Amino acid sequence: MNKRCIPPHLPLLSLCLLLNACTGHPPQVDSGIAPPAAWQYAERQATQATNQRWWTQFGSPQLNRLIDQARRDSYDVAAAMARVRQAQASAVIAGAPLLPEVNFNLTASREKLLRGSGNSSLDATESNKTVDSFGANLTASYEVDFWGGRAAARDSALQTLRASEFDQATVELTLLSNVADRYAQTLAARQRQQIAELNLANARNVLDLVQTRYDAGSATALELAQQKSLVASQQRQLPLIQQVAEESLITLAALLGQPVQALNLGAESFQALTWPSIGPGVPSRLLSRRPDLAQAEAQLAAASANVTVARAAMLPTVTLGTTLGSGAYKAEELLRSPFYNLTSGLVAPIFNNGRLSAERDKARARQDELLQTYRGAIINGFADVEKSLSSITRLDQQRDWQSQELQQAQIAFRIAESRYQAGAEDLLTVLETQRTLYAAQDLNVQLRLSRLQASIALYKALGGGWNAGF
Repeated sequence: MNKRCIPPHLPLLSLCLLLNACTGHPPQVDSGIAPPAAWQYAERQATQATNQRWWTQFGSPQLNRLIDQARRDSYDVAAAMARVRQAQASAVIAGAPLLPEVNFNLTASREKLLRGSGNSSLDATESNKTVDSFGANLTASYEVDFWGGRAAARDSALQTLRASEFDQATVELTLLSNVADRYAQTLAARQRQQIAELNLANARNVLDLVQTRYDAGSATALELAQQKSLVASQQRQLPLIQQVAEESLITLAALLGQPVQALNLGAESFQALTWPSIGPGVPSRLLSRRPDLAQAEAQLAAASANVTVARAAMLPTVTLGTTLGSGAYKAEELLRSPFYNLTSGLVAPIFNNGRLSAERDKARARQDELLQTYRGAIINGFADVEKSLSSITRLDQQRDWQSQELQQAQIAFRIAESRYQAGAEDLLTVLETQRTLYAAQDLNVQLRLSRLQASIALYKALGGGWNAGF
């Protein structure tokens, strides 16, 4: 510290307060990572900006209701809110030593000599065996924050409070994206089940046709067995798809904080869900849009302040105290003998077998750990956005080609079935076109689900409309 900031001939209290005011704050956090100028895989036609109610962009009233319920009833969010309240209390506790502590003490005692003449430590004597005494005093004590350790402890607690608030936002964002994802999975599984049931019914119709031809002698036992095998295969798919739907429903209910028996999703179809065009903005804004990155930054700032705390613990501490009080042997004379007392003390560490320096080294290592964690979180944040953008681009391309695949598979099956009925085609061709059509229909639903999930993931990767200024 520059010695010229301390004028000479100052009273002790003024000197201590000035030294406290000269104490600096923890340095600003600098990740040392330069964000890219633009996203690698951004949609060129994307114009829809993210907003805080991003889930409303999927066009589902039922999803909106589920999201509102999750925000209200989730135990994870409630626990995160409780952690914020703990951090608020911790911040108050950490900031308390920056001001003097004042206490009031009121005492009353009676001392009685039972036998003998007493001694010098007793007020009672042989001639005055019972002595009453009364006292009242107001005390104030203050540890002068010469080295900024107390202020740094407060700053650390405030940064920890900010980190807990950002953690709450992260928990809520994760919850809402999981609810949206699981709801989409549930509706997709329901549609896959409907498709499987329709294809099973279609396969049974073909089986009836083959059975009729077999009974008439125009179909072989091999053809009949092949069609029966296909029916069994499609029958086997139904329980698997039902299991996927039930697991998604159970997970969704748990996210909402209720048993699955109480969850009713209604009859909304999977096709009712739509996805918007999402504008990701510029990479440099991501640091202020994701609560998990803000949390990592706040944790690093708290660790930086803790280094100052550890350094201050290695230096002398000065304590000031004052007492204003009065005492008497009679209650009515309590205020007739006022007095005051001023105290000061200095404590300096001399030998602690390296404990304090180890505490400082530990704080520095923790700071470095959180710096690397913060840098990793930034890089992973960029990667999350890029992966979501890439998924959206490639899934759109796949869906364009797959729609043609599905259309041609439908045409091929209709032609093969018609030709088989007319005796112009063998059953093997019908079997292949059935399998191709079923796979194409199921893949169409799965690609649509993946596209919805990619949009949900992009909203989450961009922070879900959260902003550090909110």
